[in-house]
Amino acid sequence: MTTRTRTRARAAGDTDLAEFTERLFGHLPRADQRRWARVYLQGLLTTPGKKSVRRLAASVTESPTASQSLQQFINASPWDWNPARAELLRWVEERHPVRAWTIGQVCFPKRGEHSVGVHRRFDPAAGRIVNCQLGYCLFLSLDGMTVPVDWRLALPETWVADPVLRRRARIRPEVAHQSPEALVLELVDSIAARTTSAHPPVVADLSRLGGAAALIGVLGRRGHDFLVSAPPALTVRAAGLTQGGDATAGDFARLGNTSHPCSAPLTGPHARPQRQRIHSALVRVPEGEPAARGTHQIYRLFGERRQGPGRAGGPVWLTNMNRHRMDDLLHLVRGAGRSTAVLGSLADDFGLLDFEGRSFPGWHHHMTLMSAAYAYALRQRQEHGGLGGRRPA
Repeated sequence: MTTRTRTRARAAGDTDLAEFTERLFGHLPRADQRRWARVYLQGLLTTPGKKSVRRLAASVTESPTASQSLQQFINASPWDWNPARAELLRWVEERHPVRAWTIGQVCFPKRGEHSVGVHRRFDPAAGRIVNCQLGYCLFLSLDGMTVPVDWRLALPETWVADPVLRRRARIRPEVAHQSPEALVLELVDSIAARTTSAHPPVVADLSRLGGAAALIGVLGRRGHDFLVSAPPALTVRAAGLTQGGDATAGDFARLGNTSHPCSAPLTGPHARPQRQRIHSALVRVPEGEPAARGTHQIYRLFGERRQGPGRAGGPVWLTNMNRHRMDDLLHLVRGAGRSTAVLGSLADDFGLLDFEGRSFPGWHHHMTLMSAAYAYALRQRQEHGGLGGRRPA
């Protein structure tokens, strides 16, 4: 089938997109698969509003059967998304120094019970129980930019234990139920194995993970520098004590033995700078230490001390980068806030929440192409002043 595309961008832009598509999806064995990858990318870049497969196809091609073919390519075609994600990582690394690997969590509201991995859970952002999918994303944090490059979908035990659900959603035999902590670690391990660059710090929000202590210990033992938002109730102990004297991370952050004046916000990329005082302390995390370990890992715990009645404490951050200046740590914290803005941009302009397919491969195909479209649009905006009105965060 010949795909007749409408002229929406200048020829140079079409050439750039063709070269970009070939770079990321040239591993696909069939020419029609590579062609539909480009159609999907172009649709994500140019289609206003909801990014359903039908709307993407209609905005790019005049073929009456394009929607069906594009649906087949995304949901049923058995192509491996990992080579494209590895190539996207290399493509970004060639153009920008990577300052951090940042982990983000995404709740995908869903209707019904048929979307792969859908379940009911409490969503803190919404303040209520929602029907949703839960995903995790690894971003490359660059100088002033953040780019998504890898994804994991949380599958509840009910989905992986039911052969009917597995078959219906085309869940691979090797895919098992994993805790959120295991999914975060898998994202870190995956990028560590793929990158050819020096490993930057891992920055993640672990504040709602029950197994945060164990994950913190594993990251350190695997040699990663990290900066994580820890659960305020995490048990910590003053660095000088071998036993006893335990308190919560929230208490230590507020009552820390060292304070640092700061004139930049800890959270939110658009928060107004104001004079703040950051309190920090050197601590251990007893739950994250192996029983037979001879030496104990020392961490720096810090957080904002907010004065006045009714002012709750802010995030509590824990890092093994004890010798770094507080200004450098706060720079990483502010960079982590950009991932939230990027998720908003992905939802508004690149179809993050619009995937309607029900298959496990389809979800990963869509996330891979969406990440590629975002990275491409970001590069086009840098080089040519934008593409189709899209403005990545």
